[in-house]
Amino acid sequence: MLLYMSNGSQQSTSTPLHSVSVAGAVLREDGRLLAIRRADNGTWELPGGVLELSEAPEEGVRREVLEETGVHVEVDELSGVYKNTTRGIVALVFRCKPSGGIERTSDESTAVAWLTPEEVAERMSEVYAVRLLDALDAEGPHVRSHDGKRLTPAR
Repeated sequence: MLLYMSNGSQQSTSTPLHSVSVAGAVLREDGRLLAIRRADNGTWELPGGVLELSEAPEEGVRREVLEETGVHVEVDELSGVYKNTTRGIVALVFRCKPSGGIERTSDESTAVAWLTPEEVAERMSEVYAVRLLDALDAEGPHVRSHDGKRLTPAR
């Protein structure tokens, strides 16, 4: 709980409400990136979802990628932290490499594809494309905020 003073005389409490999600930026040896078309809204995104209370972030990434795509992954490293300031979601994105499985759709995905970086930029909205493209950059991890539609300019 966050405790702060207002005008030095009143105490107020505020409990920030955030959700933590995890996603896998899965990179094949040929440079293609794993993406899904979501069943609920038809948008292309990287596979991921809400981190369960009892699981470590790396476990959550492996679970979410497998559930949504049928692909098993090895988690390499954190490539970025992204905050949706409108919805209060903090997304942890991990660079991964495929380690088995067969691509398939799920209740959450209507398509699974290995996209080139150019196709990622064409098919995905900026706030999701940047998460995959940041994973190609060894200078990470990147930290970015957005309002759900546009990235906040870096300061």
